[in-house]
Amino acid sequence: MAHTETTLNSQTIFSGRIIEVKKDDIQLENGKKSIREVVVHHGGVCVAAIDQEDRLLLVRQFRYPYGKELLELPAGKLEKGEDPRDSGLRELREETGLIPGVFESMGVSYSSPGILAERIYLYFAKDLKQGPTQPDDGEFVETVWIPYPELMDMARRGEIVDGKTLAGLLKASFLLGN
Repeated sequence: MAHTETTLNSQTIFSGRIIEVKKDDIQLENGKKSIREVVVHHGGVCVAAIDQEDRLLLVRQFRYPYGKELLELPAGKLEKGEDPRDSGLRELREETGLIPGVFESMGVSYSSPGILAERIYLYFAKDLKQGPTQPDDGEFVETVWIPYPELMDMARRGEIVDGKTLAGLLKASFLLGN
């Protein structure tokens, strides 16, 4: 049996540069009414880039909501109406300067489907050429190459906590046969 909920009314509570917050009145499949609070985001991309030495590239950056630096796969937000593949190539080039010879889709990940309407498109990049970085204004990242087995151990030990990075590593492991 397919489950569904029907939107009866939708109200925008907040509209900012990156997100919109909505409060929706809904009807459940049993006929009862409820409320859903939803954060709407245009989506993002995340790229697992691997070099000839089986190292993956991560970026270290400060994440304000957690008050600390995190290690993450290169990623960024989609511009409104932007093709996810184009966004992935752009973000990889801007943050790391890398230009891939191979750039494959690994599907999509829903960050937190209970409250967040965001899709993160996952990509795998290899046959990399180094070019200049072009970080966004106010974006400060340090690139770190980590051997694939070591990175998977870091994920197992809980040292990698970013959801899109964990999803990207899982999907990349299928392509790498590990």
